[in-house]
Amino acid sequence: MRGMKFGVFDHLDASGEPLGAFYENRLKLIEAYERAGIHCYHTAEHHATPLGMSPSPSVFHSAVAQRTKTMLFGPLVYTLALYHPLRLAEEICMLDHMSGGRFQLGVGRGISPYELGYYGADPAEAGPRYVEAYQVIMQAFGAQTLTHSGRFFDFRDVPVMMHPLQRPHPPLWYGVGNADGVVWCVQNRVNAVVNGPLARVREITDRYRAEWAQAGHAAHDMPLMGTSRHLVIAETDGRAVDIARRAYARWWASFMYLWKKHGTQPQFAAFPEDFDVVHKAGLVIAGSPATVRDALAAQIAQSGVNYLLARFAFGDLRLDESLRSLELFAREVMPALQTPEPAAA
Repeated sequence: MRGMKFGVFDHLDASGEPLGAFYENRLKLIEAYERAGIHCYHTAEHHATPLGMSPSPSVFHSAVAQRTKTMLFGPLVYTLALYHPLRLAEEICMLDHMSGGRFQLGVGRGISPYELGYYGADPAEAGPRYVEAYQVIMQAFGAQTLTHSGRFFDFRDVPVMMHPLQRPHPPLWYGVGNADGVVWCVQNRVNAVVNGPLARVREITDRYRAEWAQAGHAAHDMPLMGTSRHLVIAETDGRAVDIARRAYARWWASFMYLWKKHGTQPQFAAFPEDFDVVHKAGLVIAGSPATVRDALAAQIAQSGVNYLLARFAFGDLRLDESLRSLELFAREVMPALQTPEPAAA
């Protein structure tokens, strides 16, 4: 059976540092992720908000491709409703070849109506635009010339000059919000990431295992099913909680920036402002290595995931603080959690 794997999810939210220093420190941290044995590094895509200082994932990931040698990486997700699909297909091929076949392709429609609107995309059309863009990209990966006629895009005999190194395409990743989304993931062997209450995560991981078995696939070939947590680890619980409380306040302000600007609340992934509430709920896990190890072991067992995405850098965490969390995680937490994946309930 496949044991637990560990990745990193990164909003690249504003820390208060000058942008040049921010990017360089993040790249240094990414190099440390690879040394620590992190399986994959994932980034978000956001626009016009301090929640995402990497609004062009391909640009940032081209630097990641050069600063790493073995670790997988990619966006989670590209907001496909904002892209011309032929341009993005070319960028994906470039990144896959530049990295020696390590690129991971996360796709989604975009969840912020304000960010879509700033780019002139109608939020009401984001779903069908995403689906059509995805179809064009997948077709381009295997075609010598591309012809497509749809609602949003129309192409006639477009020469396709490059294809991905990983065939037929880089591994796919998708954020699953409800159990019905699992069917498409199983049909396309898509790695799934689920956030929210542990009961909902468990519902989706159980559904994934059931659909996978029903399709006749071997359990050891199952894609990754993960969830993410903000993590701060220090020598003592008190020290870790103090650091996490400070950093979470800035991250939360960035998370809510556009919603507050427009006087609304997000309908998804609601993170309370009160740090004590999210800490008690286990959405932020802060403590000594033993405390974090026990908390994560319990959440893995309850959720049924075989992949854990840590958020080691958020808010105004300094590079040294993130590096210390990572060091303690790699040395004292990760080895204890690398056990065979939990069976379905």
